[in-house]
Amino acid sequence: IKNEIGCTMAKHFHVNTPLLESISMSKHVGTTVFLKMENSQPSGSFKIRGIGHLCQQRATQSKGVVCSSGGNAGMAAAYVARKMGLPATIVVPSSTPQLVVQRLKDQGATVKIVGKVWDDANGEALRLTETEGLTYVPPFDDPLLWQGHASIITEVAASLGPVVKPGAVLVSVGGGGLLCGVIQGLKDVGWTDVPIIAMETVGADCLNAAVKAGRVVTLDDITSEAKCLGAKTVCKKAFECTQSSELTIISELVTDQQALHAVETFLDEERVLVELACGASLAAVYSGLIRRLQDEGRLPTVLGPLLVIVCGGSSIDMKQLANLKHKLQT
Repeated sequence: IKNEIGCTMAKHFHVNTPLLESISMSKHVGTTVFLKMENSQPSGSFKIRGIGHLCQQRATQSKGVVCSSGGNAGMAAAYVARKMGLPATIVVPSSTPQLVVQRLKDQGATVKIVGKVWDDANGEALRLTETEGLTYVPPFDDPLLWQGHASIITEVAASLGPVVKPGAVLVSVGGGGLLCGVIQGLKDVGWTDVPIIAMETVGADCLNAAVKAGRVVTLDDITSEAKCLGAKTVCKKAFECTQSSELTIISELVTDQQALHAVETFLDEERVLVELACGASLAAVYSGLIRRLQDEGRLPTVLGPLLVIVCGGSSIDMKQLANLKHKLQT
């Protein structure tokens, strides 16, 4: 398929990522741990699955795309737009690290810095959709994104084969897009009896706050350093799934310190650097949370293989890691 300026369009933009067994993490939890390595996507995170799918459906005749993002959705949108030969405008909040802004520019995107948190940047992106006639790429709240993200689970099922099924799936939650995709994927492959452990950091806990309140709530502010989990309101669909009896979704929190410790341990043990948002799900293994859930009877004592979605993230490097360490120690 060729678009107007002669760029060959791929069937899809994401790659089938490795599914790796982690011996060291398996030792921590006492059951086999599989890592779905979404950090190895071309844009650095799982976001390219949903955003690639959405752009193929909506942006083929577009004047350009606009996306509001604290990093990873923007990186995916910029990458896909470049491959489609479209201009991309990425609106980011002022909390976005400079390295992310530079990486977005390296992908050929125009970067606008607006407001303090994602919600502010999103307001500007929606305005540009109206005034400039650009195609809006939502970071997490759209069924096309969830369809794209669901391919993670389809790939896992194909890798594990018909006999093996996860005992639980571990996933980090920001706005809820990945969670909705995992739910969709579990339904697609007939794994609705597999519980999902939805992990957030304290201070970026819009899903957990909604579960506790029994309704979707808006956080006053994002106080966690895991800025890529920093949506003040979870998407309605993700919350509704927690209230449904169709699946088991366990919402849990870790501190920024626990997430950082998980990032460092993961770097040491698996030789891979991921951002703090991804550390939230890894921390469930390293902090003993899985064993606690087993002790409380919320997960089976004899647990099948644990599937960890290593969502990745582009807003991390050694300097950023050192900054986080300094901030969280003071």
